[in-house]
Amino acid sequence: MENTLWGHLPLLVNTNSKESVEYILQVLWRTRKTGLDATDRLVIAEMLQLTNHSDLDPLLVCLRMLMRRCVYENISKDEIQKLFPDEVLPELQRLLTLLLRKFQREWREDVLKDQVTMPRLKAMTWNMADQDTEILDPVAVINLKLQNDAQSSSGELEVKFQLDKDTLDTMLKSMYSIRDQLYDAGETSNGHLPRETNMV
Repeated sequence: MENTLWGHLPLLVNTNSKESVEYILQVLWRTRKTGLDATDRLVIAEMLQLTNHSDLDPLLVCLRMLMRRCVYENISKDEIQKLFPDEVLPELQRLLTLLLRKFQREWREDVLKDQVTMPRLKAMTWNMADQDTEILDPVAVINLKLQNDAQSSSGELEVKFQLDKDTLDTMLKSMYSIRDQLYDAGETSNGHLPRETNMV
């Protein structure tokens, strides 16, 4: 399939300018999650001077494939030009290599920003809540410290909540269920037997 897609790259020559090709790449990156809307498609088709709009999609697929490989694969700037087969015009190779090198770092940073990083548990402490009257059921106060490594600042969050005996029993059942599923997943992935759990 790649061999047939490469044959559409010469359509970029119709733009007659480096800035137009740069614009097309930027639009494709901006719409990487949503796809091009009708207006974007029309603008790009006009820039390429296409009389047959059916030629547009194979070109866009080829460009998106190139962009993905530059961003998501471990390809250095010096290796970008090696992505092109010999049949791609040398001037197109040079132009696309120049632009992909220009935006590679920025696009990789965008990908990192897009990734959702869940905070991790850093510490947990607890104590029994002070009770003013013997009528009230005993309650434990749980203090969780969470660390979000994705934030540039300290990224530390503190959460406090109360647990009575019934709520604690429900929570423990859920935690045991989570533990069992984690062990099952570990056995499936690496064949190792689960280690004994030190209960605190």
